Amino acid sequence: MDFVKPDLRTVNVIRYVTPLREGGSLPAIAEADDDFLYVLKFRGAGQGVKALIAELIGGELARAAGLRMPEIVFANLDTAFGRTEPDEEIQDLLKASVGLNLAVHYLSGAITFDPVVNDIDPLLASKIVWLDGLLMNVDRTPRNTNMLMWHKELWVIDHGASLYFHHSWTNWQEQAVKPFVQIKDHVLLRSASELVAADEFLKSKITPEVIRAIVSLIPEDWLLTMREGTPDEIREVYASFLEMRLQSSDIFLKQAQDARETLI
Repeated sequence: MDFVKPDLRTVNVIRYVTPLREGGSLPAIAEADDDFLYVLKFRGAGQGVKALIAELIGGELARAAGLRMPEIVFANLDTAFGRTEPDEEIQDLLKASVGLNLAVHYLSGAITFDPVVNDIDPLLASKIVWLDGLLMNVDRTPRNTNMLMWHKELWVIDHGASLYFHHSWTNWQEQAVKPFVQIKDHVLLRSASELVAADEFLKSKITPEVIRAIVSLIPEDWLLTMREGTPDEIREVYASFLEMRLQSSDIFLKQAQDARETLI
């Protein structure tokens, strides 16, 4: 089946439900005007729009790879929103996040994936490890798995700590072909016995065409807040970084294989 470019919906946030005090970004559960609940990621949080860009790219690449990923939407936050919020820290965050943010569909009743309790198919584990190697995702560890069990199926979430090259930016070509040493801490590495099969399969799913279609989704509004270049130039760097990394997948694949050998 041919890849279909994602068409992300835009919703308006109408109610702040509760903060999720995990990490430094203070995401929140919020209700939108489509009557659904979302985990709202704020542009005014610590890493700003770069975390939202990583979340967008990582989440949609996971979907393109055939992994279960909750729907991602753009979420508008009005200037009047949050004026009655009594918590000053949250009120400041809301004020700094007026405009277009990112939200992920809230999986009500989902529980955190536990590698001790939940069995996982080796090929599925290998696909997730491979994708996190591509994205250089540092945040899928036993301490914080960023995976959920929902209706007895595994869902991946939270890719905001991916693509950390964009926090320094100047050496992105060098970063694109580097091994990903943090893969040794991946929560699924021990179960990932099908890494070669995952590499072959995912390179047929995540192509340059797919990468560029997903990168093209990054809102110009976010890119205009960055100092690295014009929106088109910045999109080109993201696309080129991922394409170079894809072409050099043997580097992060070997890193994962070597790290796994030390565990088993």
